[in-house]
This record gives sequence, C-alpha cells and structure tokens, in this order.
Amino acid sequence: MTEKECPFCNPENVLFENELAVVIPDKYPVRPGHTLVMPRRHIASFFELTDEELAACYELIKKTKEMVDGKYSPDGYKIGINIGRSSGQTVMHAHIHVVPMGGEKISGRSEVFVRKDFLKEK
Repeated sequence: MTEKECPFCNPENVLFENELAVVIPDKYPVRPGHTLVMPRRHIASFFELTDEELAACYELIKKTKEMVDGKYSPDGYKIGINIGRSSGQTVMHAHIHVVPMGGEKISGRSEVFVRKDFLKEK
C-alpha cells in the first residue's frame, strides 16, 4: 500500500494531533470511544517507530484516555497493536487501538485482539 492509497496518511476526523502522530475515531469501533493513534509517517510496523514517534503516540494515548474518561467513564481499557496480516492488521500503516471497556458493545462488531483461530481450536 502506498502513501497515496493509505487511509491513515491523510486522516479525516482528527481528534488530537502533535508533530509526529494523530488520533482518529476507529471507522469500525467495537465500543463507543474506540480510537486509533498512529504516527504521521507511513510505516507498516509498530516496531519501525522511532523513540520520538513512540513518545508522540504515548502522549496522544494519554490525551485520548482523558477525553474518553470524561465522555464514557469506562471501567477499563484495552490498548493493542496488530502487527502484520496474520495478527489481524488490515491497514498496513502502524496504529494503536485504544478501546474503552465496560458498558455496551457495539452490535455486530467482534472484539479487537481476539484470536478467532485460537478460539475455534478449543
């Protein structure tokens, strides 16, 4: 996927941003307040982030938590990263899911970070 084709390289509905990262609402949220934090630089893997990009993303994760706490008062959070297609990454631009937990799940959406192949084996 090129930068031109990438939906995260020119994001819409930016909630927060800094020089190196942005926060957007997840287009397919599993819970109200589900957001994505991502570097501005087009890279596929979280492992490619520089220390500065990691710090910028973490700054926005904390800011996002404050906003979500105020709006939804969740009982907890899942923060997760899918790296590679086999892990469930569908957009090959590194991003971090911030998912408030507790309360109602959005109908028809499966939880993020659940290994469905693992569950079928049980």
